[in-house]
Amino acid sequence: MPAMPLLAVLVTLAQQPSLERAMPLRTLEARLAALQVAMPAQDPLADSMYRAARRLLNRGRYTEAAAVFQDLIKRYPQSTRAANAHYWGAFALYRTGETDRLQQAHILLQYQKEHYPRAETRRDAAALAVRIDGELARRGDADAAARVTAGAQAAAGPTGAGPVGQPPRPPRPPRAPRPPRPPSDVSCDDEDDDIPTAALNALLQMDQERALPILKNVLARRDSGSVCLRRRAIFLVSQKRSPETDDILLAAVRGDPDPEVRAQAVFWLSQVPTEEAVVALDSILRTTSDPELQDKAIFALSQHRSARAGAALRAYAERADVPPEIREKAIFWLGQHRSAENAAFLRGLFARLDNDELKDKTLFSLSQMRGQGNERWLLEVAGNERESLEVRKKALFWAGQAGAPITDLVALYDRTLDPEMRDQLIFVYSQRREPAALDQLLKIAQRERDQELRKKAIFWIGQSRDPRAAQFLADLINQ
Repeated sequence: MPAMPLLAVLVTLAQQPSLERAMPLRTLEARLAALQVAMPAQDPLADSMYRAARRLLNRGRYTEAAAVFQDLIKRYPQSTRAANAHYWGAFALYRTGETDRLQQAHILLQYQKEHYPRAETRRDAAALAVRIDGELARRGDADAAARVTAGAQAAAGPTGAGPVGQPPRPPRPPRAPRPPRPPSDVSCDDEDDDIPTAALNALLQMDQERALPILKNVLARRDSGSVCLRRRAIFLVSQKRSPETDDILLAAVRGDPDPEVRAQAVFWLSQVPTEEAVVALDSILRTTSDPELQDKAIFALSQHRSARAGAALRAYAERADVPPEIREKAIFWLGQHRSAENAAFLRGLFARLDNDELKDKTLFSLSQMRGQGNERWLLEVAGNERESLEVRKKALFWAGQAGAPITDLVALYDRTLDPEMRDQLIFVYSQRREPAALDQLLKIAQRERDQELRKKAIFWIGQSRDPRAAQFLADLINQ
């Protein structure tokens, strides 16, 4: 069999269909097409992996791209590609939107900052790190919230100790990104130093019996001059652990005319560890038609571990009368709470869904629950020809990531006739470290009749450190 040029394999990879739905490029992503870094000849393997990962990234195949970038970093840390691979790998993880991958992205960017300070992508990496911290803070990550706060304080410049006797200012809660809305007529950026705000801040040091009546009076105001005071009052109420806290926050969600006050009231309900808070959040989901409040209520419920919170999330995930993108959030958070009950619910929900995006999110959530029998179930979905090809490919990918038995994955190749499914299987094998995965790639490279699939198998064999891979390629070249 003649040797397959590595360049031909990379060209083939660029032509394969996307695993994920193509997404419009945003400002940050526009740099994907702009950055073209030449690779010296002494790093051909790292170069081939880097270019393959960038092609996957350009096609919106973020999970696969991240896997290849991280593999490059692990195998070739001294390569001239490694510095920028940290940034692009982090960007790919960020674009998946999943919490654990955002945390991995932060680690990659921090490592680049410490070990590759002269990387071409350092400035972009710093901006990306701020975005990631903001998103993690919104989801309740205390370390990310602290970094956001420190960054904001640094951007504001040194403030000194302040006048003697002035109480410390309470930290602002992390703010979630919101759908675009008309510019607000009220800005509170210059309110921190006025006398009413200073007096309100001082309530943080007072006991709840004296503080709460004052805060309730502030929240009852509806004059235009009270908006900034009400926003600060919501935070202060959340810090007072009182039987009234839940009721005050819920009243603000339902009655305050300012969207910022309502949004922050929902967020702080997630930090109140009571069943009453869960009841309040469930009530918001059942009664509001505001997608922003629904989004925040879903996140807030996900922070509660009670049975009632789980039931509320499951009930919302089933509703066909709410925005699909918010249902996706409920499905995602159910996947983060590993339990037999949630696994059984999501498998049953999948069978009732007619939206591929919701199905995709359900497949991912089930892949996060190991030990619940989901691995084989994902393989069954992959083999179900009644599902769309894209859904089957995603089920196959997540089955591989979830640890489906390699013997089952290998056996699936001969039963699969669709070239795109075989293509996906080849990639799944490349991400596994069992000897049987390499055995299957070698078999495909030797026996597969489809030349394009053989080329892809050979490409991934070239990324293996197993001595058998090097020997196979040497034999192939010398034929």
